[in-house]
Amino acid sequence: MTDAEIDHTAGLLLLRESSVPLRVWSTEEVRAALSDGYPLLRMLERYCGVEWSEIELGQRVGLDGSSLEIEAFETGGDAPLYLGAGTEGPGSIGLIVRDREGGASVAYVPALASLDEDMTERFEATDCVLADGTFWTGDELIVLGIAERDAAAMGHLPLAGPDGSLVKLSELGARTILVHLNNTNPILLEGSPERLQVEAAGVEVSYDGLEFEL
Repeated sequence: MTDAEIDHTAGLLLLRESSVPLRVWSTEEVRAALSDGYPLLRMLERYCGVEWSEIELGQRVGLDGSSLEIEAFETGGDAPLYLGAGTEGPGSIGLIVRDREGGASVAYVPALASLDEDMTERFEATDCVLADGTFWTGDELIVLGIAERDAAAMGHLPLAGPDGSLVKLSELGARTILVHLNNTNPILLEGSPERLQVEAAGVEVSYDGLEFEL
């Protein structure tokens, strides 16, 4: 779990009929949020059970039964809304997933509040970056009358504009694919000006069923 947001965690409930306990990795802060504020883990304990393992920032963790390991890093953002305004809760993390045998690596960052030099250097060291493509503009939801909070308040750096993420993502040497696309994002429309701008930058837009090999 890269954060404790409902849209990133509710899918675990669909796995509640598992014949074995679900193996869940997260930070301690996310575990606490999913046990108290939104007691998803407590609910799952009454169904299939949960085997929770802690993710510590900067520590490489091997995944049993495979040659993969993960390393977590902070990506910013605020606590989930359900924890209440002003709550000092968990933000978001990104994950570097490495294959210790083949050497390939991928960065998974579905929520990116900012993109500084340290972050881009981390991305450059991977073969592929699955990057936050949630919003095209910062006020996307406000303009549409859907929400009162902007992208920044939700912990997402928008793609467009001189301070948006697309400029820096286009300069990465690693293959870059946008994920976590909100249904208001115009890059979902093939042939739209925004989609063409992303493609011209050499950045890909993910889709359901996408497979790639590193």
